[in-house]
Amino acid sequence: MFTKILIANRGEIACRVIKTARAMGVTTVAVYSDADANARFVKLADEAYRLGPAPAAESYLKADLILDIARSSGAQAVHPGYGFLSENEDFAAACEAAGIAFIGPPASAIAAMGSKSAAKALMERANVPLVPGYHGDDQDEQLLKNQADAIGYPVLIKASAGGGGKGMRIVERGDDFLAALASCQREARASFGDDKVLVEKYLTRPRHVEIQVFADSLGGCVYLFERDCSVQRRHQKVLEEAPAPHLPAETRQAMGEAAVAAARAVGYVGAGTVEFIMDVDSGKFYFMEMNTRLQVEHPVTEMITGQDLVAWQLKVASGQPLPLQQHELAIHGHSIEARIYAEDPDKGFLPATGTLLHLVPPVENAHVRVDTGVLQGDTISPFYDPMIAKLIVWGETREAALQQLDAALAAYQVVGVTTNIRFLRRIAANPAFANGDVDTGLIARYHDSLLPTPAAPDSEQLALLALGEVLASASSDNHAFGALQGWRLNGTQQRRIGFAHGEQRCEVVLQHDGQGFVLAIGDDTFHASASLHGSRLAANLGGKQLQATLVRHGLQRVLFADGERIAVDYLDPYAYEEAGVHGETHLKAPMPGRVVALLAESGQTVAKGEPLLILEAMKMEHTIAAPADGKVLAFYFAAGEQVNDGDELVDFEAD
Repeated sequence: MFTKILIANRGEIACRVIKTARAMGVTTVAVYSDADANARFVKLADEAYRLGPAPAAESYLKADLILDIARSSGAQAVHPGYGFLSENEDFAAACEAAGIAFIGPPASAIAAMGSKSAAKALMERANVPLVPGYHGDDQDEQLLKNQADAIGYPVLIKASAGGGGKGMRIVERGDDFLAALASCQREARASFGDDKVLVEKYLTRPRHVEIQVFADSLGGCVYLFERDCSVQRRHQKVLEEAPAPHLPAETRQAMGEAAVAAARAVGYVGAGTVEFIMDVDSGKFYFMEMNTRLQVEHPVTEMITGQDLVAWQLKVASGQPLPLQQHELAIHGHSIEARIYAEDPDKGFLPATGTLLHLVPPVENAHVRVDTGVLQGDTISPFYDPMIAKLIVWGETREAALQQLDAALAAYQVVGVTTNIRFLRRIAANPAFANGDVDTGLIARYHDSLLPTPAAPDSEQLALLALGEVLASASSDNHAFGALQGWRLNGTQQRRIGFAHGEQRCEVVLQHDGQGFVLAIGDDTFHASASLHGSRLAANLGGKQLQATLVRHGLQRVLFADGERIAVDYLDPYAYEEAGVHGETHLKAPMPGRVVALLAESGQTVAKGEPLLILEAMKMEHTIAAPADGKVLAFYFAAGEQVNDGDELVDFEAD
């Protein structure tokens, strides 16, 4: 067994590897970029070395420098995590040449499965069923269009070297094919340095079911059952679970055996995932691709098998046999993983950046696990994936796991960036998902119920916000006079407290009554008492005892109460009228990025929702659309230029 390993990654997967390594008595070496100098994984590692500036190309993708650090630090092996260099055959080969173990498959296996088109040709020879499609080397755009026409629409264009939903588009009509192809190729070049694509028939109601395989260097190979990753958005997984709901035992076995055959066909060693697409109506499954690394969603497999897959990786990479054989593996209970992201579902899932001003995850126990790479006070930067954490729950049954998931999501408190937590709770409560009726179109099918118009706070929530505001103001006043806040020489103090929720304004009229407060909110009246200790608010509203958390940052107020998160802006009575609301005609960059293409011209009249330009950020393309019918007056950046968060992109005049 190794005594020291280097982790060529960052964030939660680096923390995850460190946790297992420490439990096994293995010393860990971290590498970090300037953006991660104070990150959690750097603090957890036994040693840490700087790589370079924040961009991945200047830090986490510098293979030669990483190997130099491995040699100088005395690391005997490199764990690549996932992403970055984890599926880079040249890096795996360089590790081997340097006499440093690569905790992953041999370079030949990565090469065999690294190209989706080559992998499918290999699977076809191994008699693994494939979705009808074109996987050839000729990338002439008209040839690809002809192939798509022959396959029949809808088709899926997919980057051959890709993953994580990048460089993928569903094309419903032939007229849209060439534009979608160009977009895929741009995204693929930016993400993988390779714009080769394949074209496949798109199944209208598919399930995404993947098999966890593990092989050692002594000829052993097993499958640790399946994970259902059907709940996706833009081909990126949102919820994953194991085992897959309503999957017949014979199908599970057939998929597992096919996955093992695929791994053996390429001389695989280590942890890998063979991904299948399954037709909901027929129950038939088809090979999609093999990920030659540990998957983001591996914890659900760990939860139902009781195995530590990172420990398996270290043992296998050091030449040991698999810890268990196939007949010794069994499924126990049900597990679900939710990815907590810094993103705004109400704004097209736009990634968010900012400081985690308040971060309180649910309490971990035998049923709840939180894998994270951040702590309160850390910053979600534009340089890397905006995932805050993976929340993993386990229950004896799927119903019990769903109950655990909702409770854990309700307990998760984040202030400083917008998150997808409320969206995840809606998915978990969706009747189709709750019944296990899942496919990759679930989110699109239930879009309106999963993404309703944000509701304004109700009277009870406004009462808590107002009480918190008054008590927080009192505690910040001069102590001697703070105690006299409710006292007036010739009458009772009455205070109007205003909050803004989007475009909606809410007002609470609060009056001291000697025993506490009387609050008037619309037609509702509350007799209340309350206390505030730090951010913990305890209140009695007409005999109803309530506990809440109130976080104040600038003018923003975030209330966590009864499993709900309510964010409003406090309307400063002195500043609000001065600030006003002005008609804004300058469309600004929602995050740092690069202008990919301008889709309109100066002077052009456009309709509301019509695309104006494409911005690439976090390796994904985002379309900036016209906010109303109007005219484009000017663009401030040309295609290819970098922009910062808040930069003015378009001068736009609404009709």
